[in-house]
Amino acid sequence: MVRKGADRPACMTADGRIGCCKVESVVSVDDRGQMVLPKDVREKAGVHVGDKLAVVSWEKQGKVCCISLVKVEDMAAMVRDMLGPMMKEILQE
Repeated sequence: MVRKGADRPACMTADGRIGCCKVESVVSVDDRGQMVLPKDVREKAGVHVGDKLAVVSWEKQGKVCCISLVKVEDMAAMVRDMLGPMMKEILQE
């Protein structure tokens, strides 16, 4: 994800709507559980050889309903943005 500004999340449009969810492609899983991230998607996402991606899943009623890939470098910033203010508050108490 590309950071759009400190005042709103990366996937949020200027008018406050979430604008990041769309089907980029359909991939198949082979008999070894592997799949290929298409070149055009890798290029748009800035994913390069050697990059690390975190696999994030969401569960609904005990079943995984969504799987997302997040660049590890972006994940660290997200965690810092979410936990930083909370930790600061805890440490001040």
